[in-house]
Amino acid sequence: MASPSKAGAALAALREDLVGDVFAPGDPGYDEARAVFNAMIDRRPAVIAQCADPADVVRAVRFGRDLDLRIAVRGGGHSVAGTALGDGALVVDLRRMHRVTVDPAAEAVRVEGGATMSHLDRATQPYGLATTGGRASTTGVGGFVLGGGTGWLDRSFGLAVDNLLGVELVTADAERVHANADENPELFWALHGGGGNFGVATALTLRLHELPEFSVVLLMFLPPLGPDVVRAFREIIRTGPDEVSGAVLYVTGPPEEFTPPELVGKLVCAVLLTYAGGEDGLRELAGPLLALPHEAELAGDMPYADVQCMLDDPPGQRNYWSAEYLSGLPDDLVDVFCARADSMPVPTSTQHILFPQGGAIAAGPHEYPVPYRDAPWAAHPFAIWTDPADDERAVSWVRDVRAGVRPWSTGAVYLNFIGDEGPERVRAGLGAGNALRLQKVKRRYDPDNVFRFNHNIRPV
Repeated sequence: MASPSKAGAALAALREDLVGDVFAPGDPGYDEARAVFNAMIDRRPAVIAQCADPADVVRAVRFGRDLDLRIAVRGGGHSVAGTALGDGALVVDLRRMHRVTVDPAAEAVRVEGGATMSHLDRATQPYGLATTGGRASTTGVGGFVLGGGTGWLDRSFGLAVDNLLGVELVTADAERVHANADENPELFWALHGGGGNFGVATALTLRLHELPEFSVVLLMFLPPLGPDVVRAFREIIRTGPDEVSGAVLYVTGPPEEFTPPELVGKLVCAVLLTYAGGEDGLRELAGPLLALPHEAELAGDMPYADVQCMLDDPPGQRNYWSAEYLSGLPDDLVDVFCARADSMPVPTSTQHILFPQGGAIAAGPHEYPVPYRDAPWAAHPFAIWTDPADDERAVSWVRDVRAGVRPWSTGAVYLNFIGDEGPERVRAGLGAGNALRLQKVKRRYDPDNVFRFNHNIRPV
């Protein structure tokens, strides 16, 4: 570490040189600047550099290297593991860099590294274009895409990373590089699932697809009907087109107009069907679910960007998530999944989620480090609560769900869905066969493992 005098002089110079703002402990706004989505994360960085442009990112990384600081990167700050922060580290905060530039003729979009799904989806919607995004509008685009990227459109358009055309990156040496199929192709390969291990992504270019209409059906059922709901949903996915997706979710009945008053605050089984098409086609597909006795129904054409906000949860709650990717969805597994809802923390914002893959995900390029591609289903226990007294109960429930469905697990996992579950789970998220190749790319671009606040790939 640098001497206090050198560190003080360097910080003063950074404050002077950076177009954006710089925060250090004791500064007004420091605590606000270090707050992230998951309230369980309480870390105190040495410096937070809120960068205004790529040149600011270069200045910040150079500052961090000069002082031998580890560097965390904040895009959306949505990681359950809190990877946007590190105690005593430099945080390169990209939130001011959220410009989205749509090229409708090329059906492509350039997204700056601090943009969220809402920035992306609102920008592309006027053109009738979209690309696979996360299931919450507040998720940061950069971390989402570089980690793989699954959402309501992935069965139609592939994983987000399948639509990655190029990345603009600042490396650990404070160098600006481009990566695409022709330029730095090995780095480009590693960025297809390797996350933030290789530098700061200041912008990404993504392929867009035509999406002239989008529709949803949301139904609520009493919990005992859960197994019938899952089986009906399973049949719709099995026989329907790739344009249909969605999830079965056990949730606490929300205080919304469409929720019957007697279900508000109580456990309900909900199903959300999404469709890259119009309401009439979706209603026909949803027939087996609509035929089941349900307590609430919401259906219709809806702008995709609005659907992206349907499952948003406010920041500042406590979060613990995980996932298991499944080899199939036999009846025994359906029963196990539904039974785990009985011990779900209620009333909280927790969601007990089962969603399909297949379609364009399974048909996509298999050379990238996304080993969960071939799993047809995924279980995603997503605990969200407010009272620290519920920590043990919520975390135990997530682990119980994983244990219950593990006999059907493929062993692979989507790393954006998990916190710090150890190095073996990181290998499961990258694919054991990809490990050495990824480590060599890491050695080329970050030999000192400066970017380690992530699902870390160690250089070799």
